[in-house]
Amino acid sequence: MALHNPTTPWPDCLEPSDAELDAIETEMPVVLAEVELLDALIVLLDRPASEFDGRRIRRAHHRVLTARRDAANRASGIQVSGDAA
Repeated sequence: MALHNPTTPWPDCLEPSDAELDAIETEMPVVLAEVELLDALIVLLDRPASEFDGRRIRRAHHRVLTARRDAANRASGIQVSGDAA
């Protein structure tokens, strides 16, 4: 049996900073929209696209574009219509 502590302490330098966590949270809508688009495209790998699949992909692509636009506007400080003042 080993004579060392079975758990290795996690150094503080490996923890994400508050700024990094905020950046992750800011990018999360884009990531989720891209995952939704990827899911819609993966479904089509083993079968031809139906009309429903086409609509699903177009909606998912639109959500990605909207999420990217909103993220870019937040980053530049531009207020988008519908945002709280």
